[in-house]
Amino acid sequence: MMKFGSKNSTNTPIKCTIRLLDDSQLLDSEFQINEKGSSLISRICEQLDLIEKDYFGLRYVDSKRQRHWLEPSKSIFKQIRDMEADNILFSFRVKFYPPNPFRLKEDITRYQIYLQLKRDLLHGRLYCNTSEAALLGAYILQAELGDYNPEEHIDNYVNELKILLKQTLQLEEKMMDIHKNELKGKTAAEMETIFLKKACVLDTYGVDPHAVKDQRGNQLYLGINHTGILTFQGSKKMNHFSWSQVQKINFEGKMFIIHIILNEDQRIKKKQTIGFKCPRGSSCRHVWKCAVEQMLFFTFPSSSDVPNVVSGGGFFSWGTKFKYSGRVEREILEDVTITRESPTVTRVGSLRRKSSSEPPTPSNLVINQVAGFNSLPRSLTNTSEEYNASIDSSNQIDNSSVLETLLEDQEIMTSKNFTTVTDSSPLIQSISNQMSGQKHLETTAIRNSGSSLSFLRQTLLPVIFALFMMVLIVVIVLESDFDIIATIRKAPEIAAFKKNYYEPSKDFLLRRFIRSKIF
Repeated sequence: MMKFGSKNSTNTPIKCTIRLLDDSQLLDSEFQINEKGSSLISRICEQLDLIEKDYFGLRYVDSKRQRHWLEPSKSIFKQIRDMEADNILFSFRVKFYPPNPFRLKEDITRYQIYLQLKRDLLHGRLYCNTSEAALLGAYILQAELGDYNPEEHIDNYVNELKILLKQTLQLEEKMMDIHKNELKGKTAAEMETIFLKKACVLDTYGVDPHAVKDQRGNQLYLGINHTGILTFQGSKKMNHFSWSQVQKINFEGKMFIIHIILNEDQRIKKKQTIGFKCPRGSSCRHVWKCAVEQMLFFTFPSSSDVPNVVSGGGFFSWGTKFKYSGRVEREILEDVTITRESPTVTRVGSLRRKSSSEPPTPSNLVINQVAGFNSLPRSLTNTSEEYNASIDSSNQIDNSSVLETLLEDQEIMTSKNFTTVTDSSPLIQSISNQMSGQKHLETTAIRNSGSSLSFLRQTLLPVIFALFMMVLIVVIVLESDFDIIATIRKAPEIAAFKKNYYEPSKDFLLRRFIRSKIF
C-alpha cells in the first residue's frame, strides 16, 4: 500500500477533471503532488489558447460543500487533500470580471466572458428584471440559433432550451418575439458584443451572492465585484460600499467586518464599522478572501505593491494569512507584450436542452448527498445561496419570473439531472477509466496525508499548549515570592510535590543544560 510521503506517491501524478464554462466540455488533466495551483491554471489556459489568463481561476467544492478558489501560490494537493482522488473536479470560471470587457485585447478572452455571463444568467447570478432577462435571452437565441426560421423554429421552440433559471411562458414568448422581429441578420459575434454591453452595466455584473445576516438578523446577500461590496435584500440593492470607501476588511469567527470611511462633506470624514454574520466560519473566511482578492486586483497599481493580509486571529489561533499571487488589472491593461494575431474564436454554439445529453460529473462527487434538484434546500446556509423570491415592487415583476442563484455544486447537480449518459462518447469513457487500481493508491495517499495533518492541527498542538501552560503555572507557584502564593506553597501536598519531583527535575535540568556549559 502506498503511504503519503513515500517515493512512489510523490512521483505519481494525480488525475483531475476540469469542467469548462460550457458544461458539455470536460478536460482531463493531472498534477504532481508538489505542484502549485498557478501551474494547473496556466496549463488549462494554454489549452484554451488564452493569454489574458489573470481574469480566470479554478474553483472547487470541498467535502463540507464549501466553495474555494484554487490559490495559485499554494500546493494543489494541500488545498484539496480532503477530497477523494477519484472525484477531483475543478471548474474553470471567470474570477475577476473586467469592468469594461471591450478593453480586453483578444476576442477569444471576451468570448469566455460571454460564456460566463450566459452561465450566470442561467443560474440566477446575473439578476435582472423580466424585460432585461427577455432581451438577454433573445440575444443568446440569435447568437446560437441564427435568424428566426419559421420552418425550424415552430411553436414554442424556446421551451426545450435552458436559458434562464426560472423560465416562464411569458418570458419565452417575449424572447421569441424579439428574436423573430428585431434581431434578423445579426451575426453571433455581433450578438455577443451587444449582450456584453447590456450585461456589464447591470448591478449584479460579476456578483457571486453570499448569504449573510445583518445586525438585526435580516437576511441579505453580499456581492463583491470590481466596484466594491454590495448588499441585496431580495432583488433590491440596499448598499454599495465602493473600494474607495473601504479602509479595511477582516473577519472574526462567523463575522465578516467592513471598515469604511464616509465623506459627509468635504471637511468631515466619518468612520464606520459594519458587520455581517455568515452561516459558518468557513464560509466567512471564503467571503473575506474573495473580498480581499477583488479589492487588491482592481485597486492596486502593481502586484509588487500588494501587501500580505492577515485576519481572523485570536488567543487560540494564528489567524488566516492571504498572499496575493499574479498580476493586478492595471498591469494586464498596460501589457504591451501581446502582439500575436488574435486567434480564431471557436464557438460552442449549442444551447443546452432540458433533456439533452451532457458529459456527467465524475461519480460519487460530494454533491450526491443531495437527493435531487427538486429537493435542494432553500435554507439560508452556504449550501443553498440563492436570491430571495421577493421582488422590487417598482419593477412590477411576477414572482414566477424571479431568478434564483445556485452554488457551483448545485449547478453540477442540475446538469446531472438533465443528463443521459452515452457510451459512445470517448470523453465519458476516458473519465470512467480513471477509476483504476492506481487511483485507489492515490486515494489512500491523499486520505493518509489529510488525516495526519488534521491530527496535528486538531489534537497535538492543543495538547502541547496545555502542557506548556501547566508547566508555567507550576513554576510560578513554586518560584514566585508573592504572599498569596507563599501560603499555597505551605500546603503539605504542594511541599511534598516540590521536594520529591520539582526540585530533582530542576537540579537535573540545571546540571544538564546550564552548568555543563559554564564549566
